[in-house]
Amino acid sequence: MKIDDPMIVPTLPHGDDGYFNTRRVLILFAHPRFEKSRVNRALLSALPVSDAITLHDLYELYPDYNIDVEAEKQLLLTHDIVIWHHPFYMYSAPAILKQWMDLVLEYGWAHGEGGDFLKNKTAFNVITTGGTREAYRSDGFNRFTIREFLCTFEQTARLCKMTYLPPFAVQGTYRLTNEELARHAADYGFLLQQLSVGANGREEMEQFSFLNDWIATRQRIQTP
Repeated sequence: MKIDDPMIVPTLPHGDDGYFNTRRVLILFAHPRFEKSRVNRALLSALPVSDAITLHDLYELYPDYNIDVEAEKQLLLTHDIVIWHHPFYMYSAPAILKQWMDLVLEYGWAHGEGGDFLKNKTAFNVITTGGTREAYRSDGFNRFTIREFLCTFEQTARLCKMTYLPPFAVQGTYRLTNEELARHAADYGFLLQQLSVGANGREEMEQFSFLNDWIATRQRIQTP
């Protein structure tokens, strides 16, 4: 994967008082045609420069789909937050992400008897869709909401005793202006920075349908 120079997002201070606790974020990125994706290139270019954030490109690492299960498990163990970042292909994720979930999230390790290794970690989806937010409603073109389409991810996270947060979604991608795309990229960078320093409230996030809306609220609070 070749990514443009990342945007440097200022890191909030954190110390021994426990108010900010660094949390390691793992981005499981799956895009079979990344080189053609204007939107995802912009999003990845906005990743904060931080040792707490790991970008893990599944198609780059496993072009033959031969996933190293033990290596992936060790990576999960060293991170607190797992992000499934992918385009929304046919109302789901690219094939390698399903392959990853089927192989890595094993019974007896991620769930089931003795399967507590992911307990209390956090997971959510970052997705890009050609359709607008309005298209993903019960009375819209796609007949179901994004959250309903992502229910398999949510249930998988809950099966593994993880906390599942609302998605961060960049929608209507074909219509985005450069300015709108830059704003979405900056929001993604802001979200990752907030998550990595632990300056967030899970209960507050869960009140929103999209993390995009939580970001807008948080930024209004922080703006003098």
